Amino acid sequence: MHKVAITGIGIVSCLGSSIPEVAQALRTGRSGIVVDEERRRLGFRSPLTGRIAESGQRAPLSRKQAKTMPDFAVQAFAAAWDALTMAGLPEELAQSPETGLIFGCDSSCLTAVEQVELLRERGDTQLIGSGHVFRSMTSCITMNLNTLLKCRGACWTISSACSSGGHAVGQAADLIAMGRQERVICGGAQEINWQSMCSFDGLGAFSLRLDDPAGASRPFDAGRDGLVPSGGAAALVLERYDLAVARGAAILGEVAGYAFSSDGNHISVPSSEGLQRAMRQAIALSGISTADIGYVCAHATSTPAGDAAEARNISAVFGPTTPPVSSLKGMTGHELWMSGASQVVYSTIMAREGFIARNLNFTTPDEDSARLNIVTETLNATPEHVLCNSAGFGGTNSCLVLRFAR
Repeated sequence: MHKVAITGIGIVSCLGSSIPEVAQALRTGRSGIVVDEERRRLGFRSPLTGRIAESGQRAPLSRKQAKTMPDFAVQAFAAAWDALTMAGLPEELAQSPETGLIFGCDSSCLTAVEQVELLRERGDTQLIGSGHVFRSMTSCITMNLNTLLKCRGACWTISSACSSGGHAVGQAADLIAMGRQERVICGGAQEINWQSMCSFDGLGAFSLRLDDPAGASRPFDAGRDGLVPSGGAAALVLERYDLAVARGAAILGEVAGYAFSSDGNHISVPSSEGLQRAMRQAIALSGISTADIGYVCAHATSTPAGDAAEARNISAVFGPTTPPVSSLKGMTGHELWMSGASQVVYSTIMAREGFIARNLNFTTPDEDSARLNIVTETLNATPEHVLCNSAGFGGTNSCLVLRFAR
């Protein structure tokens, strides 16, 4: 089995679209959540959302190239481009059959709505436009990035709700570890438009703290009242460790272990044992013990049931004394399909900068979160091993152990 190095990262999120900007937001606890007035006018119960600045849409694309790409695919390309630039990967290696491309994404909603509206407006399917065919597919990210980057190895999209990005990074690492690929560009993306969120809003799952957007997402806090939707894109370049060293790449960290599980229980309510099975296995596959985990980057999305279940799972794995734990969704909101990948990017940024970000808006523990060592102030520390959790509807769980030089 080969070691797997992280050599490049890129991010487009409501915290920023450059590594320094995002690092500063994480360190200072700056929220990217706002009230979207259009959602309020449309009748959303909660118009809260993460917002990506216009600069986050940038990418070296022609109009023709962007024709087949919805916003989140453009953001995924921008993040992947930044990750490749950081990795310094030569063009001949990027375009090799030994280079794969795997992203996590579970919807492409807006284009489906747009093409129906165009048909009703124009009364002729031939007037809809060819770009919508490719924009409407869940695999639109990988099919477009594969064409643009000219990768010739693995190329597919993983769809597993809010664990999609975590599974994409994990499967990419597995392909490299098993010798099936020498490097993989991987990550996750999530559309941030209101069209993709209106039915979700109707479930009553979103926070109603409309007078305090920055304080609305409250992972693990006793006063949490729901999540805040968000999105964007996160990308990583993973490489076979020895080959990355041989070409002189800077090693940002390692994916030391990946494991998965499913609850086999409820479609939307997580269990108190499914996630812990994945955590235990990821730690074991990394060749370390629970005592070696220096930080848990939690999935906690600020929902009453979800956060409680994760707290019980973490407590079951680590016992009465847990490592420092924080959910970054107090700042970012819930980035849904991309969240498992963005947690890896955020954790790598924090390791490079030597800090652990706090769990924003955590003021009062409940019965379950009181068992955890929640980070309430930014810590100046670089843990050697970080555990990243992600979980999705249907009870699908992804856990990744990252290793960083201290």
